Amino acid sequence: MLLKLEPSTQQVKTEKLYQQMGLSDEEFALIENILGRTPNYTETGLFSVMWSEHCSYKNSKPVLRKFPVTGDRVLQGPGEGAGIVDIGDDQAVVFKIESHNHPSAIEPYQGAATGVGGIIRDVFSMGARPIAMLNSLRFGELDSARVRYLFKEVVAGIAGYGNCIGIPTVGGEIQFDPCYEGNPLVNAMCVGLIDHKDIKKGQAHGEGNTVMYVGAKTGRDGIHGATFASEELTEQSNEDRPAVQVGDPFMEKLLLEACLELIHFDSLVGIQDMGAAGLVSSSAEMASKAGMGIEMNLDLVPQRETGMSAYEMMLSESQERMLIVVQKGREQEIVDLFAKYGLEAVGIGTVTSDKKLRLIHNGEIVADVPVDALAEDAPVYHKPSKEPSYFAEFQAMEDIVPQIDDAKETLLKILSQPTVASKEWVYEQYDYMVRTNTVIAPGSDAAVVRIRGTRKALAMTTDCNSRYVYLDPEVGGKIAVAEAARNIICSGAEPLAITDNLNFGNPEKPEVFWQIEKAADGISEACRVLQTPVIGGNVSLYNETSGTAIYPTPVIGMVGLVSDIDDITTQHFKDNGDLIYLVGETKAEFGGSELQKLQHGKIFGKAPELNVNLEKDRQNQILAAIRAGVVQSAHDLSEGGLAVALSECLFAGGHLGAEVNITGNPVVALFSETQSRFLLTVKKEHQTEFESLVAALHIGEVNNSGTLRVLTEKKIALEASVEQLKDAWKGAIPCLLK
Repeated sequence: MLLKLEPSTQQVKTEKLYQQMGLSDEEFALIENILGRTPNYTETGLFSVMWSEHCSYKNSKPVLRKFPVTGDRVLQGPGEGAGIVDIGDDQAVVFKIESHNHPSAIEPYQGAATGVGGIIRDVFSMGARPIAMLNSLRFGELDSARVRYLFKEVVAGIAGYGNCIGIPTVGGEIQFDPCYEGNPLVNAMCVGLIDHKDIKKGQAHGEGNTVMYVGAKTGRDGIHGATFASEELTEQSNEDRPAVQVGDPFMEKLLLEACLELIHFDSLVGIQDMGAAGLVSSSAEMASKAGMGIEMNLDLVPQRETGMSAYEMMLSESQERMLIVVQKGREQEIVDLFAKYGLEAVGIGTVTSDKKLRLIHNGEIVADVPVDALAEDAPVYHKPSKEPSYFAEFQAMEDIVPQIDDAKETLLKILSQPTVASKEWVYEQYDYMVRTNTVIAPGSDAAVVRIRGTRKALAMTTDCNSRYVYLDPEVGGKIAVAEAARNIICSGAEPLAITDNLNFGNPEKPEVFWQIEKAADGISEACRVLQTPVIGGNVSLYNETSGTAIYPTPVIGMVGLVSDIDDITTQHFKDNGDLIYLVGETKAEFGGSELQKLQHGKIFGKAPELNVNLEKDRQNQILAAIRAGVVQSAHDLSEGGLAVALSECLFAGGHLGAEVNITGNPVVALFSETQSRFLLTVKKEHQTEFESLVAALHIGEVNNSGTLRVLTEKKIALEASVEQLKDAWKGAIPCLLK
């Protein structure tokens, strides 16, 4: 077969081919300066993917430096495949969240599936066994045929990969807003468990040690995927379909088990997933982190297509592959191990001391570049930042209390909004009970997974109300962290740390960069006060379609520790006669609320306020009460306010109802979205002890009526059968998808 001739070094420069790869004129000049010569086509490709926003964080690094990343329990912060947090008894939890937004917009099934596969590899490359998956999804409105198609296919892709590999998908969140119409968000989170002694790093130490390629063969799929993820989506984006990889969960299952056996071999020096930018990023980053270099002979790379060029092999993002470094002379035991699982393990290079990435193909050196220039020393930009005009306009608005004619009709409409409605249609497609450790399945505040052989469990959630972040990025960033922590607390767990997925528009627009900066300020403050350091995450920028950006969506993935399984708490009301308590006072806060969106079809005004110190105090009180055994159920108040929270607490089945008393304006009491509020139930015999632990208002009682009844000054403000409310809530998404 004739090899396709690559453009010459001269053509790369004179025809500015580097621009098609995503490099600017200034960046290309900088590469020439670093190398002391013009890079050839392959070398230009290496720099283009490694200097993409997706791999280098060149536009976001100045912002990421704001995050608190250390803490008493943090064993590994940002910089490796995933972060690691100590949970006692020489065990640790490993977790990370990543985006696969652009691929999912083009090819939703495989885009979502390979997003799941990639984040799983990030976790087991640390030496951890993945025990749970979560996700955070955003779509346009379901009245559009294209959005319905994207939604169905993304969910099918997540289910297809997760179910086949045998890791339970236990939680997540989904929101629908017109701004995501052309640019859906697909963020996948994986949580793993590890013993301290098994922790591995992606580092290439030891001159002369062997670099081995393990897993699936390399093909031409996913080439320039990292660059594709660092550009806006346009009408031409469908032409980038080859940039979307195809996943094989059965192959990944074999790779996972082989790698988890591999970590016990003392010959293993380092291991890293071949994710974004494939062989380039794994080799350059492993060498750079260790202060070493790597030389690879690409003729030895297992290939599933003929005539692949060095450029194609290095930039391919074929799935289910890892790069490992093993002690020289110990290669055969690795080959034998992987052969047992039907997988290839091939020596393709060696660790060198010259800090260079040197590639040999067909007997010639086709690339010779400093690893630090590709990895650590990628350019960093301080983008201009400017407050958007809408922000001052919204801040100047008065807090208006909406008028409603019928509280019951309004509640039924809010419950059938897809963002609020039951997501059962989605999670019924996920196997959330595989491995049989799931204690709290999807549908409560957080998922809970037990840790076998102990009394402990892990609570986990993903959260972000992007409407609030749009209205006020700093406050919205704080709320995202606080709400995640509320979900963890309501499950009976202590929040440990977060991983974040910062989904924003084009950072080259000063108004967008301002949103990024402000959201990071809010996240940082909340993390410091709530003592949940950021242990890793992902930045996904350029989420725009034809010039229109998504709402700023910094998704927070949080994990908490349940110290004793007896503390596990759910949101559902439990027994007739239990007392209902509201924690936190309610103000007239409707900016970004479900009621505002329902009435106006858009959002405006001020986001709800948040006092993080007050939030922390309330969370501490509630966790203390849960641990004292005096809380029957706990639920945080979020979208839709008190009316929606009361309804959700009654949807577990049975004949339970509730009678509740409210004061003040009924619309405010029922539908405001004031923050730092919780709905708790308590047995009558625990009333005194509970009230000594938590500052809360007794507002009503659980009964056997099967009806939700809300009174204000002895008049009925709202009365509806739980069955009618549940039908509206449960039927909304299936109905819209028909």
